[in-house]
Amino acid sequence: MASTRARIAVDAMGGDFAPQEIVAGAIRAAAELDVEILLVGDPDKIESSLKQHTTANSSNIEIVAADGVVEMHEEPIIGIRRKPNSSINVAMNLVKQKRADAVVSAGHSGAAMAAASLRLGRLKGIDRPAIGAVFPTMLAGKSVIVLDVGANVDSRPKYLEQFALMGTVYSKYVLGVEEPKVGLLNIGEESTKGNDLALRTHQLLATNPQIPFIGNAEGRDVLSGQFDIIVCDGFIGNILLKFAEAVGNIMLQILREELPQGLRGQIGTAILKPNLRRIKQRMDHAEHGGALLFGVAGICVISHGSSQAPSIYNAIRLAKEAIDHQVLERIQENNAISEKIASANSDELLQ
Repeated sequence: MASTRARIAVDAMGGDFAPQEIVAGAIRAAAELDVEILLVGDPDKIESSLKQHTTANSSNIEIVAADGVVEMHEEPIIGIRRKPNSSINVAMNLVKQKRADAVVSAGHSGAAMAAASLRLGRLKGIDRPAIGAVFPTMLAGKSVIVLDVGANVDSRPKYLEQFALMGTVYSKYVLGVEEPKVGLLNIGEESTKGNDLALRTHQLLATNPQIPFIGNAEGRDVLSGQFDIIVCDGFIGNILLKFAEAVGNIMLQILREELPQGLRGQIGTAILKPNLRRIKQRMDHAEHGGALLFGVAGICVISHGSSQAPSIYNAIRLAKEAIDHQVLERIQENNAISEKIASANSDELLQ
């Protein structure tokens, strides 16, 4: 590409508040993050949304026409095949054609995963993609990435081993954790606990020198800050994600309801405003922007369907960070090393 800026294809038609909120978040990102934005979707609707923002800088925003959108009620595979020119398909094709470096979508998450898998393909050595979501922890400034949170309802031990490798790369190079710690979500700390998947995965993680595995993580450990990466199958991970989002929303609602009313409440709220803002930043899923789809041959960020402008802005920021830190290349490098180690160990056993 001629430009050195990251180019992000944004599915402008995906999500409950598309295209207005998607466009608003993209405009802010284009202004603040030094990225070029490709808004994919209905040109007339996108142009109308852009005109609502008089401060929009059109020099680094481009509209790419697409026809239709995969609706939430549609089966993912059927939807993307019936609508080859839908916004999510066109956005993925932009990455495949090297016209964009990443895709951000708040639309049908299943369609986004299917389009990424079919159009971009998987990274070499990765059997299944995984959705990795960043959670806040009890320790200020410290996050934990949980994967998979929905891409694979059923998983094999090998898949979870690969999830751990990809999560380790992301934690180290994007989140800046010098010595990341991996945990396996389980019903007990002991290595003998859990179902067959947990037992077999524990053995793989414990014997892979590329994975900084420190043991099982119980449900209460997820947000403790003790772990930097937690791996699980997508069935459990998705339940965990939705539960954590609900708890965060409930806590924020309780804070609003319990603040004093009247003049005393206004004064107290004014004093506490900086603290309340930091609480919201730590707990609100919108502040994280979305979840990265690991394992496909392109950067893809899947945002919540209810995403509004701040969440879209943060999703674009998340995509840019993954590009800047060469997450795809580092995952492939680490996976290649892991495969060599596994092959050497296998040869030793045969001798």
